[in-house]
Amino acid sequence: MTRQPVPLNQSQRRGGRRAAFTLIEMILVIALIGLLVGVGAANFDRIFGDSQRKAAEIFIKTTAETALTTYRVNMGTYPSSAQGLTALITSPEGGASRWSGPYIKGGKLPEDPWKRAYVYRYPGTKNTGSYDLFSLGEDGQEGTADDVTNW
Repeated sequence: MTRQPVPLNQSQRRGGRRAAFTLIEMILVIALIGLLVGVGAANFDRIFGDSQRKAAEIFIKTTAETALTTYRVNMGTYPSSAQGLTALITSPEGGASRWSGPYIKGGKLPEDPWKRAYVYRYPGTKNTGSYDLFSLGEDGQEGTADDVTNW
């Protein structure tokens, strides 16, 4: 009984060449990764810039509002512009008997996400019956579209 020779398939005839990535496939993958990194880097500021704005809004509309309202209940009025937000941390002159602070934890006023002090005015120019509290935003200029305000 003689065996019939088994026909060789195409890859076996070429000397057993292994399957591998070609240079063109490698270049395409590297280009695609570069494109994805570029798109991600371009949107990085937009993603994290929005979170900075939200952090400022939370302080202005929640943390500071609660502290200022509690101060007003205890003292009968909001701190003056001259006293500023510091009155939430240290007792103002002449009001130590009614002051029940500090009204903000940590004994220190937080800065806005852009490392600047929040702007406080009482009586407010925008909220005439109350106070104005705002961050100058990323550009540091008052009255621009990136300001974060309580009005």
